[in-house]
Amino acid sequence: MNQGWTYTDHIRPAAAGQTVLNYYTQHYPHSTRAQWQSRIEQSQILLGGHPVTAHTPLAKGQTLTYHRPPWQEPNVPLTFDVLYEDEDLWAIAKPVGLPVLPGGGFLEHTLLHQLRSRYPNETPVPVHRLGRGTSGVMLIAKSQTARVALAKQFRVRTAQAVSDSSTGYQSGHQSGPLPFHQQAHHQTHHQPMGKVYRALIGPTTPAQLPEHFTCSYPIGKLPYAGLSYLYGHTPTGLAARSDCQVLQRRPDSTLVEVSITTGRPHQIRIHLAATGYPLLGDPLYAPGGTPIIDGSAMPGDIGYHLHAHRIRFTHPRIGKTLCIEAPPPKILECC
Repeated sequence: MNQGWTYTDHIRPAAAGQTVLNYYTQHYPHSTRAQWQSRIEQSQILLGGHPVTAHTPLAKGQTLTYHRPPWQEPNVPLTFDVLYEDEDLWAIAKPVGLPVLPGGGFLEHTLLHQLRSRYPNETPVPVHRLGRGTSGVMLIAKSQTARVALAKQFRVRTAQAVSDSSTGYQSGHQSGPLPFHQQAHHQTHHQPMGKVYRALIGPTTPAQLPEHFTCSYPIGKLPYAGLSYLYGHTPTGLAARSDCQVLQRRPDSTLVEVSITTGRPHQIRIHLAATGYPLLGDPLYAPGGTPIIDGSAMPGDIGYHLHAHRIRFTHPRIGKTLCIEAPPPKILECC
């Protein structure tokens, strides 16, 4: 059992006038109206520190708190390897199944909690995320310098990719894998931040899927049962780009390497599904890059094979390019 948690909401003008029950039902549809009613009746929900009824009206500026009692979290792998460490940052290898941040029933069984437990005298901050079902290399900032500089590199990378797309970048551009080595190493010339993944999709032939292809499907918010929204392919979404290379065609699957130059949520899962080849075992996305019709899966559900294989970035203090690789699981090894 964990220690429980208190969730805090500050009432914004748009929510003024709503009842407490309507507020939680509309803002947090992961629980039913009856469940929120029960929590209110058990005094787990307070307004300004005092018990309320389901019909208590809310006013702008008030503070609601939901005191969730301790609960048993799902079992997940809680260990991780450190691939690189210095005074500014860690590069770690996240295992499949371990969430990065609290949410969806996870509080202490998260990478952030494990980092804080392992390094009680540090202030670890993940500067990017991997989905719960995705393994591989992640950057964790130790210093404020690293946090700011690395976050900026992610923003600049996305902005540059969007700019390139707007100037006429064409899908189908061929580009080979980035020349990273097996271990972390320095390069004397600055290069833009880059992230390379490995993914497993269904069997293909060269006629169905060429050796090199680019996905540029826009990604945005879509309605989804049980959530306020879910990201997927939509013409009204934000620009996104993934450069892909087939590494190996197998009788029952295809191993693909994907270099992303934008960082949209679930980008690789959405892009490969939009191409017509969802990740094998993905319970969420269907061909077309949208949620499976009448599906009940959540974004954190696992079962697919996706691995953050390599990352390249400029070190925030020494100013040199650093490339780090996390060995892939056996099923994503290229023979």
